[in-house]
Amino acid sequence: MNSSTSWRDEVVGLIPALRAFAWSLSHNGSDADDLVQDTLIKAWSNRDKFEPGTNLRAWLFTILRNTYYTSVLRRRREVRDEDGEYASMLRTPPTQDWSVAMRALQDALQRLPVEHREALILVGAAGLSYEEAAVICGCALGTIKSRVNRARARLLKIMDAQTADDVMALETMAVMGTA
Repeated sequence: MNSSTSWRDEVVGLIPALRAFAWSLSHNGSDADDLVQDTLIKAWSNRDKFEPGTNLRAWLFTILRNTYYTSVLRRRREVRDEDGEYASMLRTPPTQDWSVAMRALQDALQRLPVEHREALILVGAAGLSYEEAAVICGCALGTIKSRVNRARARLLKIMDAQTADDVMALETMAVMGTA
C-alpha cells in the first residue's frame, strides 16, 4: 500500500479480482457474491491483524479460500430437506427407559442390608478386588465374597419382583382401560 491510498480503497480495488476467484471456486454468481461479501466482512473485522507492508491481495484471497472450504465442509454435513421427509425419518431412542431402570436399580440397592450393599458397590461398581473391599470393610476375604454373592442374588430377586409388579400393574391398567 502506498501512503496516498487507504486500506479501504485498496480492498475495494481488489473486489473484481476477489469476485473472479470466488466464481472460479463456486461456479455460481450468487454464491460468488456471497463469498466475496463474507470475505470482506471478515477482512474488515480483522483489519487490525493485517500487517502493513505485506501482500493485501494474498491476505484477502486466503480469507476467501478458507471461507469457501469451510462452507463446503459445512454443506457436506447438511442435508437438503425442504419437504421434511428426511427429518421425519430421524429417530432418537427414548431415554426414559434407562432412567426408569436406573431408578429401579437404586431402589433395589436401598432394600439390601447395608453391609451387602456396601460390598456389592465396592466390588461391582467401583471395581475393587475382593481383597481391597475386605480391607476397606474390615472383614475377612471370605466374608466379603459371601456378602457380594448374597447381595447379587437378593438384588436379582428384588429386580425380578419389581419387574413382575410393573408388568402386573400395566396389565391391570390395560384391563381397566386406564393405560
